[in-house]
Amino acid sequence: MSTNDLPQTVPIQQLLELAASSGATSAEVYQSRSQSRPVFFEANRLKQLESTQSEGIALRVWREGRPGLAVAYGPVEPQDLVERAIALSKLNEPETVELADGRTSNYPDLGEVVPVEELVKMGKEAIARVREVYPDVLCTGQWECEEETTRLINSQGLDCYYTDTTLSCFLAAEWVRGDDFLSVSDGQTQRNQLDSEQVAQQILQRLAWAKENVAPPSGRVPILLTAKAADLLWDTVQAALDGKRVVEGVSPWSDRLGQTVVSENITLSQQPDWGPFSCPFDDEGTPTKRLLFILEGRLQQFYSDRTTGRQLGTDSTGSGFRPSLGSYPTPGLVNLLVHPGQQSLSDLIAQLDEGLIIDQILGGGAGIEGDFSINVELGYRVQQGQIIGRVKDTMVAGNVYSALKRCLAIGSDADWNGPCYTPSLIVEGLSVTAGR
Repeated sequence: MSTNDLPQTVPIQQLLELAASSGATSAEVYQSRSQSRPVFFEANRLKQLESTQSEGIALRVWREGRPGLAVAYGPVEPQDLVERAIALSKLNEPETVELADGRTSNYPDLGEVVPVEELVKMGKEAIARVREVYPDVLCTGQWECEEETTRLINSQGLDCYYTDTTLSCFLAAEWVRGDDFLSVSDGQTQRNQLDSEQVAQQILQRLAWAKENVAPPSGRVPILLTAKAADLLWDTVQAALDGKRVVEGVSPWSDRLGQTVVSENITLSQQPDWGPFSCPFDDEGTPTKRLLFILEGRLQQFYSDRTTGRQLGTDSTGSGFRPSLGSYPTPGLVNLLVHPGQQSLSDLIAQLDEGLIIDQILGGGAGIEGDFSINVELGYRVQQGQIIGRVKDTMVAGNVYSALKRCLAIGSDADWNGPCYTPSLIVEGLSVTAGR
């Protein structure tokens, strides 16, 4: 059964009619329906199978220019939802109504459903592949197929929806060697098919690199961030590109359009029609589009929702997304692509005479100001272009913006880290300290 076959718990068109009859001059209904089939593995064995269905609906109304938002999960009486939204509108100040113009857009379904039996097979094969080489490790994993349908209608005549099906997997290997505990993990999100063998190979590679424990380097040395760890940088960059932060005056790039803000090695764009996280319209009904943010180090533009675009005088970039069903739309990105370079991960490692590879981190990253101090959960020391072992009890501190101005090289090994497509890269200007 697909999400399109699930019984309709709330007649969403009726919500618009009831809102109008209750005094709302404008209204919008956002509906999300999903069905997932996760397969769980624990201690090298299949643990459980699940099948879950969920539906959430958010009604946003404007009465006398005052907004009100009400949310329901599962069945709800339409009139009750409308009354809650109207009641909340009385507590808010008037605002400019931001609604997409009327149109009907039904986009083709994306992705194919994979049977549970195939997910189980992929998980077992990946775990067997790892334990064939390292029989003492304990593997935990999850393979999942999820279908999600998003529909948005409003009182302007907008009605658009799409369904996407994504496949994901996660595999972690725990290796206990006396008093030493090592945890290595990797994963993948794709449409239509997963490459579980690739995930297993990445686990095996990191276990091989971690056979020996060595002292970390100290001081300021070049740092190689793998695709898994590179979010340490790009989360802050996304915040700096947020048009709302520009309006508030808190982005350090607010007045830097057309100027060089990072190394000329770096080009960033949004490609909403590509990859497993693609989507055709944002949560305000504005079609998403390709955006070029940074070209060879130079800042080109910011991203915005409808309200922020109006405040900036640039219109919406199709970037109005809800952090949660109960939230108002705010600027967000679909797919941030860090354009890859020409060198493989092995090529990047070979460039380091003395350096540190960060593959997994503990703790939060940097805020909008860019300063951070993180613990290295999984890292490796490099000497003369060779990995000599795993480092423990190591901390790295620095500033995101400074590091990106000193980007020495970008790899060709780009991969999805959530909805961010990023390769490995080498940066300078970070400080490494060893714990006690």
